[in-house]
Amino acid sequence: MKVAIPTRDGRVDDHFGHCHHYTIYTLEQKSILSVEELPSPEGCGCKSGIAAVLASMGVEVMLAGNMGEGAKNVLEKHNIRVIRGCSGEIETLIKSYILGFVFDSGEACAHHECK
Repeated sequence: MKVAIPTRDGRVDDHFGHCHHYTIYTLEQKSILSVEELPSPEGCGCKSGIAAVLASMGVEVMLAGNMGEGAKNVLEKHNIRVIRGCSGEIETLIKSYILGFVFDSGEACAHHECK
């Protein structure tokens, strides 16, 4: 399974569509097999085509901070499950996710043009 996290300076970037890069973890049986970085494309996350790129790489889950409904819908159309409300160091977050302690906040970013 692959999990992507919008990242800036080793932390979850609070704005999915404008992150520096995506950190992509490959997981197997509660272990991290590999870590890679994917540069973020320019522009709005819901219009940039990043969902198709992540899906083609095998990403199944996005652990994100804030995200508008448009971006969430685009990711889900590409069969990427979105978990919003994540924050902090990405290493801590992925370990918490592996242990089953990360849940979606249910809150969408409302101050964005992508809806």
